[in-house]
Amino acid sequence: MRPERGVLITGASRGIGRALAEYFLQCGDFVFGVSRGEASVSHERYRHISVDVTDEKAVLTLFSELSRDQQRVDVLINNAGIASMNHSLLTPLSTAQRVINVNFLATFLFAREAAKLMRAGKMGRIVNFTTVAAPLSLEGEAIYAASKEAVTKLTQVMAKELGDLGITVNAVGPTPIRTDLIRGVSEEKLERLIRRQAIKRFGEMRDVINVVEFLISPESDFITGQTIYLGGIS
Repeated sequence: MRPERGVLITGASRGIGRALAEYFLQCGDFVFGVSRGEASVSHERYRHISVDVTDEKAVLTLFSELSRDQQRVDVLINNAGIASMNHSLLTPLSTAQRVINVNFLATFLFAREAAKLMRAGKMGRIVNFTTVAAPLSLEGEAIYAASKEAVTKLTQVMAKELGDLGITVNAVGPTPIRTDLIRGVSEEKLERLIRRQAIKRFGEMRDVINVVEFLISPESDFITGQTIYLGGIS
């Protein structure tokens, strides 16, 4: 039986984040769930932290409290994200700034601060979330795709910077999954996207959980700086 892990998940109150939280709790891990809203998971090994992931002061306070309480963060899953399905000519600057702040800068903030806790134990796993919208250069998703492509490059560079500390940094790019993130996308557009996949179906939570578990396993300590797109996207 493997030892309990401390897993911090952003965007943990719904969708993929909640599914991951429930999975790791079933595995016997301790989960720190982060979101702006209230907790949607109740468990003795679950601690919910309500915070705006783009607020640096709040994020620093969060990690300071974890350090003060001697809480282990073995795994960080940067899942929090928002989408903007607008044509470039119709995207306000305020929308672009919000998407970049949540998808990219918050990912950077949490990765930076989590790595500071992980380096003491010379071991850690960071998994960031990107999207197939980036390699596919999907129309109407310029800012969203750009923010996630930035996450891919951040993953590659931080992997090199943190390798000597025993910390791996990888990314997962899901295909469309039936969550709130794609609720406003037309079925026609979703079907066109799925037809561009090698495996032509919607993604499922089990697909994401499988690759995340693979990337954070002890046996994956030689895998870093990689982005895995689901569904056969290249």
